[in-house]
Amino acid sequence: MKVRSSLRSLARKPGSQVVRRRGRVTVVNRADPRWNGRQG
Repeated sequence: MKVRSSLRSLARKPGSQVVRRRGRVTVVNRADPRWNGRQG
């Protein structure tokens, strides 16, 4: 999982969803877990 200041590039990948978990913004990609990421 990558920790980034901006998740826009990860959110554009195919199969990705932007989710809020415990006050953090997370990108979950089931199609390619390499692009999972978290902000903050």
